[in-house]
Amino acid sequence: MTLLLTRADVADLLSMEACIEAVEHAFRLHGEGRADPPGILSVHATDGGFHIKAGILELGRPYFAAKTNANFPANPARFGLPTIQGVLLLADAERGTPLALMDSAEITAIRTGAATAVAARHLARVDATVVTVCGCGRQGREQLRALTTVRPFTRAYAFDQDPARAIRFAEEMSSALGIDVRVAEDLDLALRASDICVTCTPSRKPILRQGAVGAGTFIAAVGADNESKQELEPALMAASVVVVDMLEQAATIGDLHHAIACGALTPGDVRAELGQVIAGRRPGRQSDDEIVIFDSTGVALEDVAAAAAAYERAVRAGRGLQVDLAA
Repeated sequence: MTLLLTRADVADLLSMEACIEAVEHAFRLHGEGRADPPGILSVHATDGGFHIKAGILELGRPYFAAKTNANFPANPARFGLPTIQGVLLLADAERGTPLALMDSAEITAIRTGAATAVAARHLARVDATVVTVCGCGRQGREQLRALTTVRPFTRAYAFDQDPARAIRFAEEMSSALGIDVRVAEDLDLALRASDICVTCTPSRKPILRQGAVGAGTFIAAVGADNESKQELEPALMAASVVVVDMLEQAATIGDLHHAIACGALTPGDVRAELGQVIAGRRPGRQSDDEIVIFDSTGVALEDVAAAAAAYERAVRAGRGLQVDLAA
């Protein structure tokens, strides 16, 4: 039998705290050489595109996950639909049996925030208390929610090209998290007051530039998940320490891709993959003055770990609809 899990099921079953631990474990396995590199396939469409990400992890039992996501940034304004929609297949990697089909948008939102929290835990300064979030949609909310689980923030700034979105974000997240979230009317001023910055936008040109980011800042660049997206100026990346989720993927579709294309960086300039830092095989932050960038392109190992955690909780709770796909 295959378990069907809706978006509401996934949201109820997979807490941010549990997802952070699952994602960190997945990165550690990869950093220790105990997980094969995941795969990715992208297909462009008018006003958006599709990507398929797949990977295998040994998590007490071998799991395979393949996620198909549609990403259409204009959906909310044009059709009243989410930007990201899709489905994830979780299978037994020993027998090939389909264990679960679940909403992938919820998995993606939570695990992407979790990856940033894991990176911040290992790469941000320990005294970081102020964060700026660029992009005030669903992912911005998950990013801030995730970060508050690993750092005790006293203030957050919300920046968006749509001021009304930033206002709603500030009001909602102040209430939800119990911290002071303010609208950043001037991004440069907010950055100078911040220890951490997250960019989670669909931008196709840099929004963070060299000179605007203060010494010691940790930057999580989340928005660039295909080769046409870009959030960071190559000069900023060249002047910073760069850590990636997966080197090959970041060099193909991340902000690193643009820095390499213009000659500002080479793959050899990247200090480490996040898993290598977690496993202690390569250094992360080496001084409080370093600007450290985490180029987060979203890797399938995060999906496997998050989906497996949701599935195991569903089985224990008797949640979801069981179907026989072979009937």
